[in-house]
Amino acid sequence: MTTLQTPIGSGFGASATAEDVIKYINLSGKTAIVTGGYSGLGLETVRVLRSAGAKVIVPTRDLNKATTALADIDGVEIEVMDLLDPASINAFADKFLASGEPLHILVNSAGIMASPLSRDSRGYESQFATNHLGHFQLVARLWPALRKANGARVVSVSSWGHHFSPVVFDDPNFERRDYDRWGAYGQSKTANILFAVALDKRGKADGVRAFSLHPGSIVGTGLEKHLSQEELLAAGVIDENGQPVLDPTKNLKTVGQGAATSVWCATSPQLVNMGGVYCENCDIATLGHDAESEFYLDNNSTLTDSGVMPYAVDSESADRLWSLSEQLLGITFAI
Repeated sequence: MTTLQTPIGSGFGASATAEDVIKYINLSGKTAIVTGGYSGLGLETVRVLRSAGAKVIVPTRDLNKATTALADIDGVEIEVMDLLDPASINAFADKFLASGEPLHILVNSAGIMASPLSRDSRGYESQFATNHLGHFQLVARLWPALRKANGARVVSVSSWGHHFSPVVFDDPNFERRDYDRWGAYGQSKTANILFAVALDKRGKADGVRAFSLHPGSIVGTGLEKHLSQEELLAAGVIDENGQPVLDPTKNLKTVGQGAATSVWCATSPQLVNMGGVYCENCDIATLGHDAESEFYLDNNSTLTDSGVMPYAVDSESADRLWSLSEQLLGITFAI
């Protein structure tokens, strides 16, 4: 675990943009799927992957919104899918598999943050269900196409917010504990990291490598829609005029900078024969302190501490989450 989380000196830094890291990379003949690809970081990821020649497919639950958002990017394919609806995930995957195409890049960028308590039709807490379970099912269903690529990458957009909570295996859906929106978000983001650890271990023999990452804190993507102006101001991500504070050294980034690590994980030749790692600022992150963060958006702490929490890259926890996910979804993800 500790040896995997060792920076490689990529040459990029916190200020690098997605356009910087895609330079000189040719994705012609490659196919990518980007969830959440019609807003925020996902939209920028789609734009940059298309600019490098990739065929890009964006699943969405809102066709009109996606069509409008992607109108200026030529050639993007849009399909219907809702991460909270298992049947729609299966339908989307079945349609793609029927094409016979290999899938070279899957970027799991869709997500929600700090939302009030809500549950899907199965009774599962919405942040865990959207951010983790929906993506777990999607990867499981698309596995034949990923394997067919003979060299695919699955990239999960996690967050520094994983510091808020490990996965609470005894009660992941807040059925026996008080709901805390930041704890729920943190749990789901830890799950993203653990999934990458488990998937990479299982998939590398078939040429499928998995990565997770923190993109930085980016205001204006829509992810912060459940936060008040006062909360954003207290967190230091906007100024007194309501404008985003931009300081890449503190992980306060533009959309282009925020999408850089996703694109780097998805395409960089520097990561060949690597995987199962958590990245930030276009490099592999260090291992952080083994203690839960006390940061919440209503105090004066900052998001500048770097590194991945040990509980988020623990192999036993990754295997446990894999089994729990199969159980909750009623599927067997056989690799």
